[in-house]
Amino acid sequence: MVDLFVDRVLVKNNKDQDELDTEREIVMRLQNRILMLFFASAACETCQQFAPTLSDFFKQLTDEFYVDRSAQLVLLYISLDQSEEQQESFLKELPKKCLFLAYEDPYRRELEVMFNVEELPTVVVLRPDCSVLVPNAVDEILNLGTRCYRNWREAAELIDRNFMLNEDFEEKSMRSFSDPVRRLKYKVEDEKKKNKKNKKRRGWGGGGDEGVEADRRGDDKEGGGSPW
Repeated sequence: MVDLFVDRVLVKNNKDQDELDTEREIVMRLQNRILMLFFASAACETCQQFAPTLSDFFKQLTDEFYVDRSAQLVLLYISLDQSEEQQESFLKELPKKCLFLAYEDPYRRELEVMFNVEELPTVVVLRPDCSVLVPNAVDEILNLGTRCYRNWREAAELIDRNFMLNEDFEEKSMRSFSDPVRRLKYKVEDEKKKNKKNKKRRGWGGGGDEGVEADRRGDDKEGGGSPW
């Protein structure tokens, strides 16, 4: 997959539209990930209708609000818009973590031919080795939602298989094997702190019956009792 874009400039769909323009940046962003190439146009009514669904799909798999760990998934918008203004307008409907090719980049049309895009919208799903996993995943995303990513992940044989949805984590009583150790550690530390506080209070004569009794004995020795 990296080979497809190693000499290209990918743009982030954030406010500053930061560019990934070095080989290292491209590799770090795309390596060992499933890539969704989203071919669409603002002039396409079906694309407009599908965009919110795709956006929610991607967010539920990559946004920290929904998952404890982001899926190994990249969304790249391949604009087939008729103008840069149309492209900018359509990008507002897509997640900020989405990437895209600049409107003036002719590689957009090359990719359209390369993957034989005949209808819009089209979502071509690629394995990390650039081979096609799903020629057009639009219907799959509409019908299965985030469940289809699990199928892709298994078929793509990604190295890291530790991704879980929040709901999967909530079904478990503990989030990690070290939780009981941490809890015991903090409990012991709390007990030590309490004991230290109690010792200080006794030393000041202000804590418990022993402190009061000590004060009484001191008063008797100093002649503070009855003269008779």
